[in-house]
Amino acid sequence: MKKFQVTVNGNTYEVEVAEVGVEGAVAPVASTPAKSAPVAAPALVATSAVGSTLLEAPMQGKIVAVKVTAGQSIEKGDVVAILEAMKMENEIVAPKSGTVVSVGVTAGQTVEAGDIIASLN
Repeated sequence: MKKFQVTVNGNTYEVEVAEVGVEGAVAPVASTPAKSAPVAAPALVATSAVGSTLLEAPMQGKIVAVKVTAGQSIEKGDVVAILEAMKMENEIVAPKSGTVVSVGVTAGQTVEAGDIIASLN
């Protein structure tokens, strides 16, 4: 059996999976997956040539709120924006502490995966 951690709709579960067709494999034991605390949607992070960190949309969706402004100091884990995808709101959080250099989205804007949400120093 192999253990995996799977995130579905922002909820993380720990599951065990048996390999099929492997000699000596044990039949899986029925159990309820361990549910952990919801996890914020991971934003894609890139570093620009200037050294600032670019916070990218992790998926296609609609920006329903922007929680920061250019010049604002933020801490790691602070909510930068809220992205609605498939009728679920996902918090896009700062990957590090720093200063917001620029904000590339506005509330109501539709974004594609990889679009720049904000730039941080």
